[in-house]
Amino acid sequence: MNVRVSTSPPDSAHKLVALITGGEGDLGQAIRRELELQGWQVFAPGKAQFNVTDKAHVQTFMGGMPRLDLLIHNAGFLRDASMLKMTEADFHDVLQVHLKGAFLSAQAALKLMVRQRYGHIVNIGSFSALSGPAGQGNYAAAKAGLIALTQSLAAEYGPRNIRANCVLPGFLDTKMTRALLEKDRPIIESAHTLGRLNTVEDVARFIAFLHTLENVSGQVFQLDSRIHRWS
Repeated sequence: MNVRVSTSPPDSAHKLVALITGGEGDLGQAIRRELELQGWQVFAPGKAQFNVTDKAHVQTFMGGMPRLDLLIHNAGFLRDASMLKMTEADFHDVLQVHLKGAFLSAQAALKLMVRQRYGHIVNIGSFSALSGPAGQGNYAAAKAGLIALTQSLAAEYGPRNIRANCVLPGFLDTKMTRALLEKDRPIIESAHTLGRLNTVEDVARFIAFLHTLENVSGQVFQLDSRIHRWS
């Protein structure tokens, strides 16, 4: 006898609840606005309120939440350098936020989601995970690990009705990348077949839409027009 597992939130009378790490950044704020427009209750703390590298901090914050339907791990920063000039701290700190932060946030979120038998974790990845650009050994390694972590989460917690997906937003015009765009925008845009960049608003709409696809998990979604050829 097959037992059908409901894919709907267990308490549909209440608002869906989302938590966005790195919520004060341009992308985090765009996602917050989009979800709130759709009626979600959204927590979008910055580093001071939610330090993703501090396990006690993460668990205390999430422990005070009544439920959690969607976790978006968006916290991150760049510390680019050539391999010989990259310090151990440069490498360590980037992996701490992008990869360890995703691990700690997912751990805490799962405690709520397993109890609910419902939840969705979206990790914000990067095209750098696929291309391994020069000068981004730390960032590319962290984002490549994030894809594997996402797929492992999907495999392990799918039977609990919990999904995990990784979204690669593309090269966005944000505070994190603005200096580089001011210097190299024509070169960056020329790498895109459409000759233009994605927007934080488009990424936010995609993530909101992705959450409605209740049978999709363990996938990687690239949202720009750069071509990646799988070997």
